[in-house]
Amino acid sequence: MAEDALRPMNRQRLYEQVLERLRAYVEEGGLKAGDRLPTERELAQRLGISRASVKQAIVVLEVQGLVEVRQGGGMCLLRDSLDTEPVERLVERRRRLPDVLDAREALETKLAELAAERRTDDDLIALQQALHWMEDEIESDRHGVEGDRRFHAAVTAAAHSPLLAEFMRSIADQIAESREESLRQPGRPRRSLAQHQRILDAIAERRPKAAAAAMRRHVRTVAQVRLLNWNPDDTP
Repeated sequence: MAEDALRPMNRQRLYEQVLERLRAYVEEGGLKAGDRLPTERELAQRLGISRASVKQAIVVLEVQGLVEVRQGGGMCLLRDSLDTEPVERLVERRRRLPDVLDAREALETKLAELAAERRTDDDLIALQQALHWMEDEIESDRHGVEGDRRFHAAVTAAAHSPLLAEFMRSIADQIAESREESLRQPGRPRRSLAQHQRILDAIAERRPKAAAAAMRRHVRTVAQVRLLNWNPDDTP
């Protein structure tokens, strides 16, 4: 419709401009993972803007696992660039993440319970192999994403419920998104590995209620991500 062409124009948020400046600063300076960035106060002074706007930009970088803010020590680059995901894509992911996590808790808690009742020796082997895979990834300074995927797939297979498995396949892309979001939180990979071990132990010992409880605790940990605490519409 003609009216749509004259709808209000989107204005770039100030913190998005800060992100562009920081990306250029890192690129032009040849900075790499491990290098330090100016502090929040220094950035605000040099850019001539409020610290609140700088803080919003830093939160976006933290959410994407691009920087680590250290107490009293400024910011440290975690990658060789600040190629950020478009803010609007982050906003969309933040919008759908709670629903995905609700679905995961409902489905995977039941799958863990059924796995403890129905698992075979071959299922246990698959679970153990997935755990070893994740551990090897973490030891190699990776987040353990593939090992995590294999573990949850092995729990689903061990439940021997074709319909629940079909439900899990139908949201596989969203689950992958929530997995990556969770595992890039500082310290999260090892915490998830330990939680996986408790789930595996309960399944191996055929304790359905314990397996369900361990899975529920795990998925609720997955839900503890910076993205859900970020409000893209905060106005400094």
